[in-house]
Amino acid sequence: MSKITYRRTVDADAPTRRVIARHGEVTRPEPGTGIKVHFKDSKGNLLKTVEANEGDDLLSIAHEYDIDLEGACEGSVACSTCHVILTPEHFDLLPEPEDDENDMLDMAFGLTETSRLGCQVKLTRELDGVTATLPSATRNMFVDGKKSAHH
Repeated sequence: MSKITYRRTVDADAPTRRVIARHGEVTRPEPGTGIKVHFKDSKGNLLKTVEANEGDDLLSIAHEYDIDLEGACEGSVACSTCHVILTPEHFDLLPEPEDDENDMLDMAFGLTETSRLGCQVKLTRELDGVTATLPSATRNMFVDGKKSAHH
């Protein structure tokens, strides 16, 4: 499951402490115990096979393992830059996308019948061996020029 890291920070202008949760951080599983995820480029070439934990999302996994999946809105379902194309057998195991995901997918470059937003694909044991193919381009309508804090 995804681990949320809490860090205490002190605001110089305020005497109180705030706890900030950083979402999307991934704790790597012990080798051989995780859910295998294969990332491919738009031509079908294998980029990397990684292991992740149940509950991790594809966007966070991609960032943890330095896969070039943008995620401009940082998983807030406000863009389509983490668009991935799944194999039909794995796509069919996922719950139906919510309306906000469908709205963003409508703007995705290279949309297919098995397209999903990587930030919304949460891993389960059933998805072991899933292949996520990156499209040949992305369309960023979130904020022109905004880059994800993960890069």
